[in-house]
Amino acid sequence: MFEWFRRRQRPVGRTLQLRSRGDLGEAMRVDFAELAPDVETFLGQAAYLQLGFFETLSELIALTPELAEKESLSRAAGAALIKHQELVALIRERGADPTQLMLPFRESLDAFRRNTHGVRAQETMLTVHITAGMLDDFYLALSSSYGDTGKRVARILQADDDRQAIVEILGATIDSDEEWRWLLALWGRRLVGDTLLVARAALRRGHLDRDEEAKVEPVFSELMGAHARRMDAMGLAA
Repeated sequence: MFEWFRRRQRPVGRTLQLRSRGDLGEAMRVDFAELAPDVETFLGQAAYLQLGFFETLSELIALTPELAEKESLSRAAGAALIKHQELVALIRERGADPTQLMLPFRESLDAFRRNTHGVRAQETMLTVHITAGMLDDFYLALSSSYGDTGKRVARILQADDDRQAIVEILGATIDSDEEWRWLLALWGRRLVGDTLLVARAALRRGHLDRDEEAKVEPVFSELMGAHARRMDAMGLAA
């Protein structure tokens, strides 16, 4: 399957489709210079996160019986894989070993994936949509601390994630049985805490003083606001 996704890579010269920065709000432009991790840590975490999203979506493809849904999930998985590969290419351009940069985060981020993996496929689809959205936004905010390298990471993260098909699948599921609305809303609320812990762990220091908390609070507030908008778009209470 990995080789199949390689054949879906962006053709040379394709223009990246960017999400509007207005969707993130002014709060996401906070200067993280004092709290952002070193650039190698930033790149290793970001690359391994995208690989994790690809792996989860690939598992969902195998578990999903409907061909149309498989194809939709494959587009989202392909987009995550492309982001991973472009981050890996950037790491190599900087003369570092991608495996060595990603390895320190394998245990913690794999645990995050396990803890947010739903019992039902629909819960796991929501997991990818919510956690990838929140963490892409957070790493996009961090990217402003890394000069030209950060700008390249921002372009990678802002590219089309092809996750709208997941929203449509979940919407059809909710329409088929109203009980799904309550179940998925509950699951979506559960995801927030684990995802914010991953974001906080990405900062240079795990325990922030009062001034540092005040500096990052607008960013986390905006992450929550964007989360609420994603949930609202699916007819779910955040």
